[in-house]
Amino acid sequence: MHDELPPPAEAFVRYADALAAGKVDCPLPGGGNTAARFDTLAGLAREDLCTARLAEGHVDAVAILAELEGEPVRPGEYWGVWAAEPPGSGLTATRTADGWVLDGVKQYCSGAHTCTHALVTALADDGRRLFAVRTGIPGDARPADGPGCRPVPGTWQAVGMAGSDSPDVRFTAVPAIPVGGVEAYLRRPGFHHGGVGVAACWYGGARAVAHVLFERAGRRADPFTDAHAGVVDLRLHTAGAALARAAEEIDADPLDKAGTAGLRALRVRALLAEVCAEVLDRVGRATGAGPLCHDERHARAAADLAVYVRQHHAERDLAALGALVCRGDGADR
Repeated sequence: MHDELPPPAEAFVRYADALAAGKVDCPLPGGGNTAARFDTLAGLAREDLCTARLAEGHVDAVAILAELEGEPVRPGEYWGVWAAEPPGSGLTATRTADGWVLDGVKQYCSGAHTCTHALVTALADDGRRLFAVRTGIPGDARPADGPGCRPVPGTWQAVGMAGSDSPDVRFTAVPAIPVGGVEAYLRRPGFHHGGVGVAACWYGGARAVAHVLFERAGRRADPFTDAHAGVVDLRLHTAGAALARAAEEIDADPLDKAGTAGLRALRVRALLAEVCAEVLDRVGRATGAGPLCHDERHARAAADLAVYVRQHHAERDLAALGALVCRGDGADR
């Protein structure tokens, strides 16, 4: 089923298999070892951001199913979370005599050609719901116009994060199992905990990009290179400390009884987005075009990070943060 996978997908499958076999661990958020979860995600991202993106979706699905009392992930299953809601048409969910079915097009489905299962959001008559589906995509030989999930050709033209394999997927009468109630996906505390997990991936990606700068500064003394290295180290140290603090707070209040999970996620993600932008800028200024042109791993890491960090919605998320701090509950200004 998974013959001749591209490297990020192959690494993802190996990781998911190791996780299922108990050879590696990625603790659930809020279970007392969230720092280890974030370290795991950052470590995967430092090696390859596309692999980390696929693995993050899988472990997020594991956490969501545990939180919303869905069926657990089984060995040999590779899950994605396809919950992007950009403007335009999306998925609709219809309740039939035989159960729920999904129809429409879902955008940004990471791991579309690898994931055997996915958690997807869709609009039902009573509101937006989360559903578990079996994609049937890997090794699928069914007619293109028949029922099922089909990646839409030509809808993923990315250079950065190309290996995340995130095209649109067309759903046609796909059987689906509801997970939680209406809006349960967004209302659960783990939604915000998962958002911090994505920021941990950005952190790992920033550390990967910074490697060429630290390596150059280590080879020879230069005051300008040293200055850039000093600022980058400071930013990365701050980002790491913020993630560690967030992990402690999540473990102390996993059910978000204090109502601060959303505020924490907005702050951490905004901080990490700024750190990533500065790391990309300073590394480029300090090292020039050379690594981008002659070091394939660095060039790929820089391109991947520039795309992945755009999951932070810039001023829209900053506006949400400002409104929550100034007019929302739980502000500590």
